[in-house]
Amino acid sequence: MTINKIHIIIAVAAVLTLAACDAHIETPDMTVRPGHVLCDDGTVLSYELYQTSGKRAVAIVFDTGKHGDTEENGRAVYLWDIAPKAFADTLGVEQGTSADTEAFDGNTNTFALYDTRETASPMAEAVFDLWCYGQSAYIPSVAEMRLLYAAREVVNPVLEKCGGDILPTDSTGDCWYWTSTEVEGQQTAKAWLYSIGSGAMQETPKTQAHRIRPIITLNN
Repeated sequence: MTINKIHIIIAVAAVLTLAACDAHIETPDMTVRPGHVLCDDGTVLSYELYQTSGKRAVAIVFDTGKHGDTEENGRAVYLWDIAPKAFADTLGVEQGTSADTEAFDGNTNTFALYDTRETASPMAEAVFDLWCYGQSAYIPSVAEMRLLYAAREVVNPVLEKCGGDILPTDSTGDCWYWTSTEVEGQQTAKAWLYSIGSGAMQETPKTQAHRIRPIITLNN
């Protein structure tokens, strides 16, 4: 083989190598972000990927931060409201929540409400009944409701696209939801309502019926 032919072969190989480097394959960004869709099999997809997935949406991601000592990787809000239910059937009983308005402990609080034997919690029972696999959803604490309130503008457009109930964006109409947090010092009688419309809180007798919006923990 002549030297000229060798030079030609080397030059062609170099061109092909450069072309291969430039022709990189784009891979989908699977980073979970607020506004992504949580499906009933536990996967989380962007709305664009969800549209072609054939999966069933159950919630929309609204938070992906780490808060306090919790091990969760984020939280998603259930697509729909639960019709008004009472926090408790009767007054006079502490139901074992932390009563801490800064704690991200809705999951623990909801189980405490469900597990109290001295009185029933219609709202906790309704949330436990959402899934056939046990408790996959829970009633947010005050602190978790604050996170949801801050994410309304991101979450609402995707909730609407998925056929869910959009979150109130002003204080007109019924914008009050139960939290799972009892009022410190008044645990036997009152718990906190939270306005998704304004971000306000209201001490309320636990036997009153109000709407509930469950949330779901992202664990992976």
